[in-house]
Amino acid sequence: MSSYPSPQEKPPPESVPEPKRSVVRILLRLWPYVRPVRVRLFAAAGVAIVASCLGLVFPLVLKWIVDGPVADRDPGGVWLGALALLLLGIGEAVLFGFRRWLVARPLAGVEAALRADLYHRLQRVPLAFHDRWPSGQLLSRGTTDLGLIRIFLQFPLTFLLVNGVTIVVGLAILLVQEWTLGLVLMLPVVPLVAICSFFEARYSRASRLAQDQAGDLTTVTEESVLGIRVVKGFGRHRGQERAFAGLAGALRGTEVVKARMVAGIWSAVTVIPELAIGAALVLGTVQVADGDLSAGTLVAFLSTALALRWPVESIGFLLALCQEAATATERFFEVMDQPEESGADRPEPGRERGPGAEPEAGAEPGSGPGVEPGSTGPGAVPRGRTGDDGGLRFEGVVFRYPDASDGSRPVLDGVDLHIRPGETMAVVGATGSGKTTLTALVPRLHETTAGRITLDGTDITALPRERLRTLVSVAFEEPTLFSATVSENVLMGVGDDGTPAPDVLDRALGIAQADFVEALPQGAGTEVGEQGLTLSGGQRQRLALARAVAARPRFLVLDDPLSALDVHTEARVEAALRHVLKDTTALVVAHRPSTVLLADRVALLSDGRVAAVGTHQELMRTSPEYAWLMSGAEYPPGPGDRSEELLPEGTTS
Repeated sequence: MSSYPSPQEKPPPESVPEPKRSVVRILLRLWPYVRPVRVRLFAAAGVAIVASCLGLVFPLVLKWIVDGPVADRDPGGVWLGALALLLLGIGEAVLFGFRRWLVARPLAGVEAALRADLYHRLQRVPLAFHDRWPSGQLLSRGTTDLGLIRIFLQFPLTFLLVNGVTIVVGLAILLVQEWTLGLVLMLPVVPLVAICSFFEARYSRASRLAQDQAGDLTTVTEESVLGIRVVKGFGRHRGQERAFAGLAGALRGTEVVKARMVAGIWSAVTVIPELAIGAALVLGTVQVADGDLSAGTLVAFLSTALALRWPVESIGFLLALCQEAATATERFFEVMDQPEESGADRPEPGRERGPGAEPEAGAEPGSGPGVEPGSTGPGAVPRGRTGDDGGLRFEGVVFRYPDASDGSRPVLDGVDLHIRPGETMAVVGATGSGKTTLTALVPRLHETTAGRITLDGTDITALPRERLRTLVSVAFEEPTLFSATVSENVLMGVGDDGTPAPDVLDRALGIAQADFVEALPQGAGTEVGEQGLTLSGGQRQRLALARAVAARPRFLVLDDPLSALDVHTEARVEAALRHVLKDTTALVVAHRPSTVLLADRVALLSDGRVAAVGTHQELMRTSPEYAWLMSGAEYPPGPGDRSEELLPEGTTS
């Protein structure tokens, strides 16, 4: 177990120059999510600007107190000025509190919308996307990155505007009070702009690296937790700890670099303005001593300059948060920009007729979950067609994985196969021959590179995916269960059209011979735990089989569904399955003769091609490769070998 680099970590080809990164352009992509709450955000920004500018009134009150009541030795005026300062402070605090109330609820909604859209997209991108991307990278985008975006919308987005307005208004007040001193305080503007520009370029790279490293660390953590039995079983905990420590150390190093950058810019934006304030103080004191400036004006000037310290000093902090938010936004849209599966969001049945979805004239109307008898909308597959187009058909199917090179050999190369209505066909082949890939094409977990697949004469690409997956039910060799009850896992395949009949669960568990459910603490209401790891491999496989048959599917695809069962349980499951297979068209990947005997016919898959089709007995007589696969002999047959010679002693074909 190790971490894998995300696709985004790969450097671009040298021939393609990397486009210049625009933080503003990146962050503007969030506008569709912010637009529904823009009124409250603008109101909050306005309130914050008013509150911040109230702080600039304090120096003016101080000037009045010094030049008026203090100079005139009027205690009553001093108390009046103190009361004014108190009221201004209370008003500022109330306004900032109101601003926070304005943004808290809507921005929580924005984060929820971002998270919902991300989850929606992850459910609808092609399976090849999940094959390429480490799960930890996706988890970090849905948690840490979205949190950074919410923080940006709540704080930096507002206060970049608020502090900018405050600085402009404050400088205007300074210039009005004493323009010579105001010009002294404006001298740091040019060096500060240059420093911030340099900081932005460097910090953006460090921020991206840190967030990618955090995703890799999440991947290793997740792998170690899900694979804890393997880690403990092989005594690899120290190796995993070293791998984790290495990634954590790399992330720590990057975070330290980021901290140094922030510390550097914070120091710069603090020291440079402080030097300007010191110079203005000296110059102003000289002017007061010469009688060119009143003491109250100097006090007000310095108070205004000090009031501007936080808006200026916060520039580095706010820029750092903006860079992290921009990086988080980039990572979020790297997923959102992935194309969905074709036909993932087709209109509801009856609203639009898809090409090829209408049954031929005279054909019996579609049925099954979601389509009433007599329906002619998209996905209305004629039931029980007995002609050449009936059943499940592969026509010249070629498949190559999307990330494979153009010259590579396809996994499936020109597969032609016809499973007649109500027929069960077993697919047999050596490891790597393409059996599992063939089964994944039927529910469109992958798209064919060439050729087509039809269900009762209708091209599966003409069916909405949701409709297709109510017609086709699958059970995989590696069963996946969710952190839910047994009944919820089994009835997942029944659909959301209503509450299933009470006997649906019992029937499905009976077919899968899952009698162990009765012995669980709460029976079918027992939580099976994450990945179903509280159950044995055979128990998980039986629940997955029960899930596949629960909805009485028109087409059933089983990828070696009995591999983890003992011979006695396997025999009972096969006996129950025979009754189910009579009423469905089934494609079954098989490795053992007992599973093959469930089928009416057998297809031998060799190097991505259909090498032979026939009954088990026919292939045992005519195909040396098939006989070798069924016999368990040590060496494959050579040219001219007789299949009978490959059978174990005492076995007949």
